Amino acid sequence: MPHFYTEPKVSVLSRPSFAEPSHLPVQWNGESTDGERLSEFAGRLCYMSQKNPANRTTRDYLENIKKQGHGSVLEHANYSLLFEGISRSLTHELVRHRAGFAYSQLSQRYVDESDAAFVIPPAIIGDDALVAQWKAQVEAAQATYISLVDKLMERYAWVADKVHRRKMAREAARGVLPNSTETKIVVTANVRAWRTMLELRSGEGAEQEIRRLAVMVLRTLQGEAPGFFSDFEVYTAEDRVESARISYHKV
Repeated sequence: MPHFYTEPKVSVLSRPSFAEPSHLPVQWNGESTDGERLSEFAGRLCYMSQKNPANRTTRDYLENIKKQGHGSVLEHANYSLLFEGISRSLTHELVRHRAGFAYSQLSQRYVDESDAAFVIPPAIIGDDALVAQWKAQVEAAQATYISLVDKLMERYAWVADKVHRRKMAREAARGVLPNSTETKIVVTANVRAWRTMLELRSGEGAEQEIRRLAVMVLRTLQGEAPGFFSDFEVYTAEDRVESARISYHKV
């Protein structure tokens, strides 16, 4: 029996590391992370205001940056996240975010999906009849995939390179797998790009699975660097699903 996911998993893979140049020290105030300091340093360099004449904390400084719309300094800080327990339907939407993003996703041409997991669509969770109907379909599709791979391996027995033969079989058989097939993807983006994606995908108009992921990513990044994402607010929308709204649009 395949494994079924009812929620995604988000892991932080990398975060910024800031090395302050000794000849351009900043008068730092308040608690901050390396990513937040990197963006503050970049912003202060533009005006050579390292002495911090307004005596702002780093997070107050970043709040003003967001308010003024000077989002370019946020592009210096990059965060890499691993997403698991998400569907290929979701990643088809996610990879539409191009500027400032980098992606590396599990390949169905090389990876055997005979024991693939599947993501239950959030809209049907809690309805046993709908879940049973959906499971029957995805299990049948996976069984067909396994059968096709076996038969295609026989059909291409004349291909001497077994690795290439498996790739030929899997790339043809994967066409029967549903969009609900679970996938894994590494996503790297700068803070400005993350903010734009989260604004669009955590809103009430976003599809439920990607909205759920966006809210989880938002909470993860707020924990990593609250100064970058403090103007997002998570709330329960009229459709009883968590959403988020932002104060400073498309910084």
